[in-house]
Amino acid sequence: MKQRTDKILDVAVELAEKGGFDNVRQRDVAKQAGVALGTLYKRFRNKESILVAALDREAELLERRMETTPTKGDSPAERVTQFFMIITKGLTRKPHYARAVIRAMASGVPEIASTVSAYYGRMTGLIIAAMRGVGRLSYTDATTAPPSKRESTLALHLQQVWFAALVGWSAGMFDPSEVMAQMRRVTTMMMKGIDA
Repeated sequence: MKQRTDKILDVAVELAEKGGFDNVRQRDVAKQAGVALGTLYKRFRNKESILVAALDREAELLERRMETTPTKGDSPAERVTQFFMIITKGLTRKPHYARAVIRAMASGVPEIASTVSAYYGRMTGLIIAAMRGVGRLSYTDATTAPPSKRESTLALHLQQVWFAALVGWSAGMFDPSEVMAQMRRVTTMMMKGIDA
């Protein structure tokens, strides 16, 4: 089952990168992934579901990478800024796919709400881990404190700013380096502001 899902997601990413959101047609995904269209529809009701699932899978892979190679920096703001640089570079490396994913996430399609929520949960954990200077938050370890209200608030707002900056990038307003510069400034301001 996982291999089939991974193949579907791989094909969707490839199609999106070749031709954007409109190029991800379920019939084409099913054909190129070698699965029946009915099988695809059982797992993914629409292209938005496929694209958001692909993004969530990337966040899961990022969790594993960060566990072994945490972000570097002398302060929480430096580590969080480094984290946003890593994910911005990673996402914008495939610009047509990135724009397709942004469009899918902002679509308002009810079926994707749980996957979008899972993605935001992963991102929250990664941002908080970067704040703390660890690779991953482990709640099975009795020494790991659950996220504080401060950490959760910062992570939520930083994600919202990042998404808005990506929408601006997607619309051609600025390039990835400006997204990263915005995140550097906003991270520093928010962390100082919430502490004040």
